[in-house]
Amino acid sequence: DDFVLLRDLQLARIQQEKVQPISMALRIFPKLLYGDDHAYGLPFTGSGTEESVLSLDTDALKGFHQSWFKPNNATLVVVGDVTMDELKPQLEKQFRDWKPGDAPRKNIADVSHRPQSTIYLVDRPDSEQSIIFAGHVAPPKNNDQEIAIEAMNEVLGGSFAARVNMNLREDKHWAYGAGSFLVDAQGQRPFVVYAPVQTDKTSESMAEIYKEVSHIRGERPPTADEVARAKDKNTLTLAGRWETANAVANSLGEMVRFQLPDNYWDEYPDMVRSLSDEQISGAAKDVIQPDSMIWVVVGDRDEIEGKIGELGYGDIVLMDADGNVVSDAGE
Repeated sequence: DDFVLLRDLQLARIQQEKVQPISMALRIFPKLLYGDDHAYGLPFTGSGTEESVLSLDTDALKGFHQSWFKPNNATLVVVGDVTMDELKPQLEKQFRDWKPGDAPRKNIADVSHRPQSTIYLVDRPDSEQSIIFAGHVAPPKNNDQEIAIEAMNEVLGGSFAARVNMNLREDKHWAYGAGSFLVDAQGQRPFVVYAPVQTDKTSESMAEIYKEVSHIRGERPPTADEVARAKDKNTLTLAGRWETANAVANSLGEMVRFQLPDNYWDEYPDMVRSLSDEQISGAAKDVIQPDSMIWVVVGDRDEIEGKIGELGYGDIVLMDADGNVVSDAGE
């Protein structure tokens, strides 16, 4: 009975996501980046699909636990007023019956950039805003350019003062907030530019996003002031980063998850400060691919489709809130 209740609550959550524009975009975007069979193709909302939730039963949950929860597939991170000598005997006692075994391997194989952009339009009649997502896959978290990529994204859309937000919010007043982000992952991760904008400025906002991601690659590379601000943001905030035990544990877990060296955070400030303008510009050229971007737009089709088509950013494909292609918005 408890399981059925939890499943019903999850299904209700999915239904709610299908009417909220941001959630609609978050649900369908990953599958478009990675495909159906990739581990990262699941909805960003973390709620799964109606089909996947309805297929669950208690045996499926038990099977998942038996398949994945193995001591040789786990790392324990402990932060607190405790020493290894105090902790280890307790762990050996509590986990003495936990047996190792083989765990499945997730499919996080590399996927290719699209040869050309495509616009996926989800109709939400009478919507006062359009939600714009645009992006593609980027290198994994653990890569040789990561420090430069972080700084580059900080300039482009990683903070309030970054280019995308200053353009669409502060200059044009078309959005309350806009930006860009990378979702950390062991495999190729999503690079995403997002903007909730007023409906009558949807195509214009898409044009500005395309301009910003294109210009940072060469026509308008990061300036000295932007680079300095990015370096300050990524180093001066470190003092408050580990104020709680949970925050420290999260950073240690990040080191484990992405196989970062033990001295990663010790060296991090110097790695950031030593970045050259050329390294940050190089990261933009290597990572950002404006003409391979996948666009997801949730909004009032009748109001925005025509002008979006005039942009020439690729074919427009109509989708429903589950990410299924439809031949007409009414289907």
